[in-house]
Amino acid sequence: MKKTVLTTIAVATAIAHNAQMKPAIPRDEAIEAKIENTLSKMTLDDKVGQMLELNIDIFGSNKGKGWEMDKAKMDSAIKVWRIGSVLNAPGTRAATVQQWQAWIPYIQKQSMRHLGIPSIYGLDNNHGSTYIQGGTLFPQPINVAASFNTELARTTAEVTAYESRAADCPWVYNPTIDLGRDPRWPRLWESYGEDPVVESRMVEAAIAGYQGSDPNHLGKYNVATSVKHYLAYGAPFSGKDRTPAYVAPQVLREKYFAPFKAAAQAGALTFMANSASVNGVPVHASYEYLTQWLKNDLNWDGMIVTDWADINNLYTREHVAKDKKEAIKIAINAGIDMSMDPYDVDFCTLLKELVNEGQVKMSRIDDAVRRILRVKYRLGLFDTPNTGGKDYAKFGSDDFALKALHAAEESEVLLKNDDGTLPIARGTKILVTGPNANQMRCLDGGWSYTWQGSGAEDLASKYNTIYEALCNKYGRDNVTLEQGVTYNEKGHYWEENTPHIDKAVAAAQGVDVIVACIGENSYTETPGNLTDLTLSKNQRDLVKALAKTGKPIVLILNEGRPRLIADIEPLAKAVVNILLPGNYGADALANLLSGEVNFSAKMPYTYPKEINSLINYDYKVSEEVSTMAGAYDYDAKVTQQWPFGYGLSYTTFTYSHLTIDKTDFEPDDELTVSVDVTNSGRRAGKEAVLLYSSDLVASIVPDCRRLRAFKKIELQPGETKTVTFKLPASDLAFVGQDMKWRLEDGDFVFTTGGQAVKARCTKTKVWNTPNI
Repeated sequence: MKKTVLTTIAVATAIAHNAQMKPAIPRDEAIEAKIENTLSKMTLDDKVGQMLELNIDIFGSNKGKGWEMDKAKMDSAIKVWRIGSVLNAPGTRAATVQQWQAWIPYIQKQSMRHLGIPSIYGLDNNHGSTYIQGGTLFPQPINVAASFNTELARTTAEVTAYESRAADCPWVYNPTIDLGRDPRWPRLWESYGEDPVVESRMVEAAIAGYQGSDPNHLGKYNVATSVKHYLAYGAPFSGKDRTPAYVAPQVLREKYFAPFKAAAQAGALTFMANSASVNGVPVHASYEYLTQWLKNDLNWDGMIVTDWADINNLYTREHVAKDKKEAIKIAINAGIDMSMDPYDVDFCTLLKELVNEGQVKMSRIDDAVRRILRVKYRLGLFDTPNTGGKDYAKFGSDDFALKALHAAEESEVLLKNDDGTLPIARGTKILVTGPNANQMRCLDGGWSYTWQGSGAEDLASKYNTIYEALCNKYGRDNVTLEQGVTYNEKGHYWEENTPHIDKAVAAAQGVDVIVACIGENSYTETPGNLTDLTLSKNQRDLVKALAKTGKPIVLILNEGRPRLIADIEPLAKAVVNILLPGNYGADALANLLSGEVNFSAKMPYTYPKEINSLINYDYKVSEEVSTMAGAYDYDAKVTQQWPFGYGLSYTTFTYSHLTIDKTDFEPDDELTVSVDVTNSGRRAGKEAVLLYSSDLVASIVPDCRRLRAFKKIELQPGETKTVTFKLPASDLAFVGQDMKWRLEDGDFVFTTGGQAVKARCTKTKVWNTPNI
């Protein structure tokens, strides 16, 4: 038996504070000198102009042959208003590389001519080349999280950066690292799931892929990231997008802040702020969150940009300002550096008035502009304002497509496989049914060629739907399509046409197995809000009717968030959650269903079973109470359809010999935890090894368990690997009721793969710094 030793080092969190803390991004003194030289030559008009970002749509219109730029309008905005940035795709529809190579260089030419300062163009290239026709669309971030493979996060970001720069775009509004802890939230699928450790390790890898190894000197194949949406945007109390969050301060610091802290320390050049409020304070108005927590406490010198028109929201929606001028004052003084305004230039006029009136200090303006210039210098835009051309011949290449296919294969989760229903043998007669069976929109999700992912089937027509992929795999004569339920493509994402379930039932009579493709159509942001997590009645009725045929059903869940299916899950022999796997997701599914490729993904969030049982894997121990006797006879058991970290394979893995090097440890120690993992099945497979800890007694109610580290490994049949995690003991600390980090003496249990080992912290330590 072959045995390999692997070591994973959990990122240490113990760092110095304030003056003693090293910069999140070590500064290049030559760049800093250039910034000061440029700043010294700028007028107040130049400075406030640099702080404004406008939407490309206001600089042109559709002329019958597509969108055309009005160069006079663009020239005026740059020459008169000195604008520093432009964003978005015209009409939020993907343009060709050739179009981008006409528009962005013109903007740069005029910026350098009139200002001597390059513009910075930004696009929501959120899972590949979202807004570039012919580019590569990868699985959505939630799929990358399901892979538990940080290398996929790095690779997908690296390719996205390359293709963005091929289109001359140097800045992407990604990655999204809001914790996806509420399944009602319509942007859950844009995140890396519900756990802060997964989010942190994924964002570190993604930043390396986007920005390269040196955040001071990005190469021609790199882009600046704008991690979003800082802070707690994914925790709306109502579950609706852009609505208030109410999060316990300890949880905010300990969990929601963690991935953003990791992003800053990994060198993210820019952050985008949360559109909504947290505990009654709009984030765009919070000096504490924007300046103290992020800029000061982490010694981070990057730039903060607003989300879409969010300074306006301070007076139109949040009502913490009486008008736009006061809103600008509040936001800039809080720490906003650039305003995505995005339709008018009155920001410049009003901000200039505020400076002249002394309501915004010139020092705050200079700080903001330094941060903006720093990003542009680090990107090399002063020396090379434009990229693209022959140096980007791999744009949309077969090599990139193969990377997207492999990412999809490693991110689709096998949740159930009774009686060995899967894999499906060649020659099997298959009925493919359900609304997600034969369209690309639902596979790609939102931010795919268009904002909502709708109206773009023509741009994805060369890729395979699930039906087409299964035809290619099993032969068209063996695969029948009868959807039974279809989406109304002219309506809202959730609207369905009149069902024809009887046709699907009739078609099932002549097949061996039914592949029912159910879930959601594409959406994002506020249009994706919903009032009931339960899967649509039409789709559930379809599955129930098909179950009466007696034919085995394979449920394919294709959805951006977990829709409740407790009444139909028992009717299926197998269940696969493909999430939002992108353009090659159907091909990946066919490879997995046929057994040519093995499943290896695990759930990146907890899949709820009941609408009133929305819970995360790290729930408080007191949330699960056993049955009480006597008059108070009740139970409060936690229910779930599938837990976080759950996923099956065509092989089996056995864990053994879980050990820890220190059964007694102190807060400043490093712990080494090792476990042997053996492929005890008959075929090769990959396994995500997840290490959890449980604090058995604490001064505030402890979480039942917390993920501390993870590692994806590949094993041949009979092979054993030793996986070793090096974990700073300080990672076990929590934020107490006094808002201080503390690690208390007492017992801890470490678990993985059904194994457990206990260790004891022998000393209590309380940190007097906001970060450890």
